Amino acid sequence: MDLASLISEFGGIAYTLLAFVVALSVIVAIHEYGHYIVGRWSGIHAEVFSLGFGPVLYSWVDRRGTKWQIAALPFGGYVKFLGDANAASVGSAEGEAAPARNTMASAPLWARSATVTAGPFFNFALSILIFAGVILWDGKAADPLTIAELPSLPPQMQQGLQDGDALIEINGSDVTTTEKFAATFRSLPKQPILDYVVERDGVQLEVSGPYPSVPIVTSLAPKSAALSVNMKIDDVITAINGSPVFASDQVMAAVVASEGAPLLLDVWRDGQTMQFTLVPRPRDTPLEDGTFERRWMIGIGMGWFFEPKTEPVDIAEAVTDGVRLTWGVITGSLNGLKQVITGAISTCNLNGPVGIAQTSGAMASQGGQSFIWFIAFLSTAVGMLNLFPIPVLDGGHLVFHAYEAITGRQPSARALEIFMAAGLTLLLGLMVFALGHDIFCT
Repeated sequence: MDLASLISEFGGIAYTLLAFVVALSVIVAIHEYGHYIVGRWSGIHAEVFSLGFGPVLYSWVDRRGTKWQIAALPFGGYVKFLGDANAASVGSAEGEAAPARNTMASAPLWARSATVTAGPFFNFALSILIFAGVILWDGKAADPLTIAELPSLPPQMQQGLQDGDALIEINGSDVTTTEKFAATFRSLPKQPILDYVVERDGVQLEVSGPYPSVPIVTSLAPKSAALSVNMKIDDVITAINGSPVFASDQVMAAVVASEGAPLLLDVWRDGQTMQFTLVPRPRDTPLEDGTFERRWMIGIGMGWFFEPKTEPVDIAEAVTDGVRLTWGVITGSLNGLKQVITGAISTCNLNGPVGIAQTSGAMASQGGQSFIWFIAFLSTAVGMLNLFPIPVLDGGHLVFHAYEAITGRQPSARALEIFMAAGLTLLLGLMVFALGHDIFCT
């Protein structure tokens, strides 16, 4: 490896690490702030709010007596409440008893449970706000369906369409709304060039245009075959193994038919045609019925040949969609975990810290919106993970609180010590397991 390649590779690692630290810091800050603010509202005093672990780089004390600090190791954080036996992310409720009402150990059960639960639910709230914010920012396709921007396409796909054209018909079928466009698309003949009727400057014109779903790359999956050969957003696939393609489903069909054999792709980028040889990789893909199907993939997303003109989305609609997307991440993740545990799909579908870091870097490289969207997914996953009933996690403390609510007494100090040790051992074992998969799964 020459010096230039070494510098480039080091730069890529540094960029990936920076993206991971930024994503994790945002998620941890929101999680810990949930613990802190609900604890404060519940009358429990926080002694320390820390972003990161290890040596303190910077700190200050607010007027309530809470020490806010940034530590050297940016891979987590914690809130230490008054009366905690230890400084932990969840603000342990099972410390030595203290007489003051503003200590964690002596606060009412409802206050301790609310404080513990707040961290994960602030993660969910962050996800909902991000999803809703992106939806509000993007808007929705306006009717009549109008071309806001045409991408750069190869000459054989460029015809008479222009930015600002309102679509009226394709091959004689009405496509004035997104619903009609979608319905018409399913019945269009598989031809590289179709007949369009558009309205331009108040006049209806007949022009030629490409098949709606041209094979233009709109997204790249982390650790994918396409990303490994440096394919980029807006690349247009024009041929596979020498056979011309003009529709995204032709690409998908060729990938499936390859059964993992190498594919030679002709790709049009910035006015030039280049070739990439890549090997499709198997992936367990979720189906609508909750099961999974193993499919060959190269790791690209494809879309329409144009960006539509948009109109604002109602705030209530955006928030509703944010809740729906967050719930979808939770249910999809739990179903995937169930399938892994039962052996229905490979454990290589799990991501450890290296895999998450790689995904952070890949999403950041695709633009700010992709990175923010990823933070929303990761925040939901962190919130869900923290609710697992494992001692040392929030969910484990809630199990102790449930025991206290039923029996009227806290678990003994010895029992807590055993459970905490077991929980920490289990958690470290899972982390080692996930890290091993990051390294050895292809």
